[in-house]
Amino acid sequence: MPTDLPVFPLDHLPLFGQPSAPALIIREAVYSYQELNLRIGRLAAWLAQQGLVDGDRVATWLGKGAIACLMPLAAVRAGLVHVPVNPLLKSPQVAHIMTDSGARMLITNQARAATLDPPRSGGEFAITDEKDVLAVLENDTATTFPPLPSTTNPDTLAAILYTSGSTGRPKGVMLSHANLALGAVSVAQYLKLAPDDKTLAVLPLSFDYGQNQLLSTWHAGGCVVPLDYLAPRDVIKACAKHAITTLAAVPPLWVQLAEQDWPEAATQNMRRLTNSGGALTPRLVKMLRSIFGARTDIYAMYGLTEAFRSTYLDPALIDANPTSMGRSIPFAEIMVVAPDGTEAAPDKPGELVHAGPLVAQGYWQDEARTAERFKPAPIFSRYGGKAVWSGDTVRRDADGLLYFVGRDDAMIKTSGNRVSPTEIEEAAVESGLVAEACALGRKDDRLGAAIVLFVRGGGDDEGLKAHLKATLPNFMQPAEVVWLDAFPKSANGKLDRNLLAARLAE
Repeated sequence: MPTDLPVFPLDHLPLFGQPSAPALIIREAVYSYQELNLRIGRLAAWLAQQGLVDGDRVATWLGKGAIACLMPLAAVRAGLVHVPVNPLLKSPQVAHIMTDSGARMLITNQARAATLDPPRSGGEFAITDEKDVLAVLENDTATTFPPLPSTTNPDTLAAILYTSGSTGRPKGVMLSHANLALGAVSVAQYLKLAPDDKTLAVLPLSFDYGQNQLLSTWHAGGCVVPLDYLAPRDVIKACAKHAITTLAAVPPLWVQLAEQDWPEAATQNMRRLTNSGGALTPRLVKMLRSIFGARTDIYAMYGLTEAFRSTYLDPALIDANPTSMGRSIPFAEIMVVAPDGTEAAPDKPGELVHAGPLVAQGYWQDEARTAERFKPAPIFSRYGGKAVWSGDTVRRDADGLLYFVGRDDAMIKTSGNRVSPTEIEEAAVESGLVAEACALGRKDDRLGAAIVLFVRGGGDDEGLKAHLKATLPNFMQPAEVVWLDAFPKSANGKLDRNLLAARLAE
């Protein structure tokens, strides 16, 4: 890793804020940076008293309360690895993540805990009620841990974020102190975040950019307002109430927000809008511009969990180039690689390859899939070393702006989530109501892609939908179920996804 990078232990991020300045607003409670660091230390000390050892994994399955916000920094201060679980997931997905990660502890609430059935194959884990942990945070006599020494190895594992793969169950992406800390510095730098900024954190904290909402704002000395919203109006009301300056959302939510009436109180302080989980369309950019005007910067971005964030478009260019992904973010080297391994010429398609210190350490306990995605950087790379080969085809124009061409894998990106079709197909077959299943994405202006599930079986439509509703989170539910008498097969006997995809395109 280059020696001139601003590398520091992850839990140092809140130390950049002024002690008396507001750092976190949870409902009606406002925590200053001094109070934030005190609670991080209390939580770290409590974790260290739970019989855990360095490198153990601790998971959280919670909404955006104090524990979920503090755990990314408290866990590493205690020498542990944080595994944040999306609160929208249901027990089968959580069971897989707990077993795969080998987490020793799960902090959650009573309602969620009641849906689990430990112990299960792969080992036991303790379930801790969030109320007990909250009591520790507010206990003025509780032991506290100081921040890690500045000499802490920046390559130490800090978190495992689970993301769906194109096949099989979600896989855990291993992120180091350097990955997360430099990601915070990078985003704070190109978004021009400042100490008087207020970020409304609506993205799930189990997402890479969702977690970065906290970390980048704290690096800049600003304030974060986490929000678990039920409707778009909740987001707008929070923007007005807290004088929000920074808002990130996935495109489907942006579409919903753009269809609402925004009072001046909700827009007058807004400095920047950013996207995650899909591209902004030209129409959506125009709608947002009509609401927020020229005073608000709109940042289009592209990223992948394996390298956090790769590119952003200078907001001064978005009106003229609304479909561009922009250029590389600070600390990232982005290359367009031709099929022969050379650098693709301008306007020629190639695979997007990301090198540099934001590249993750690989997939947790999965050498085979790590080797497929994390490979040596191209010979013309400035950084060299290990790079992420994204599988996405892009092109770079003569001005250096990148444009997305297509995705090579079978992932379905819906409502800002990357969904594994295999996971949906397995759930359908496990119902006992179908013999075969194939999930595909159909282009949808609101969702990005709507899930269409092709199945062969007895035709119990209501029974299948009830099973899927009970076993899969809402964002994985098919928009349409198509019953077939027989599936088309390829020459080697495999289900022919291309023919089904062509049917959707008709």
